[in-house]
Amino acid sequence: MTAPCREPRRIVARSSATWIFDGALMTKENKVACESAAIASVDRHGNDRRHPTLTQKFSVFAQKTASWTGHPAAFLLAVAVILVWIVTGPIFNYSDTWQLIINTGTTIVTFLMVFLIQNTQNRDMLSMQIKLSELVLAMKDAEDKFAAVEDLTDEELEELHADCRARAEMAASHIANRSSARSSGKAAKSDAAAA
Repeated sequence: MTAPCREPRRIVARSSATWIFDGALMTKENKVACESAAIASVDRHGNDRRHPTLTQKFSVFAQKTASWTGHPAAFLLAVAVILVWIVTGPIFNYSDTWQLIINTGTTIVTFLMVFLIQNTQNRDMLSMQIKLSELVLAMKDAEDKFAAVEDLTDEELEELHADCRARAEMAASHIANRSSARSSGKAAKSDAAAA
């Protein structure tokens, strides 16, 4: 019994019953597992998942950093840094250097966090939009134009909003008319029953 293919390798030689992958002997059965691993290691854009691009690495880094900085331990660490800075104030006679340290540190952290938070928000917004678009497309009576509203200009969005508002007001008036008709119908039935 041969070991399963741990990662896809280049075929060097092939015979009728076996394949040789860079010096490793593989049976016909393991070829299927190896090909599956090769397919799974490539994303839908043809990028090798085993060697992520800079964008993919940054995305993973941004998600992990945003997740960590949103954790209570990160907040407590920030509070501890501030407390240490305050306690060291008298030691350094509240000098300009002492003030510069906290100003520089917070400025650098804030500057970097802006990009990380923006990246995470962009991903969250896009994933939410994709999910909503899928729901709109799955509904049989929904208009498909709503599935891609994020690509419209501001003027087109305002027009679409006005159209939706008019339809909502019309639906609300129909509901109000039905409610009043039902309540007047019930009142007429109760009057008839009382008489």
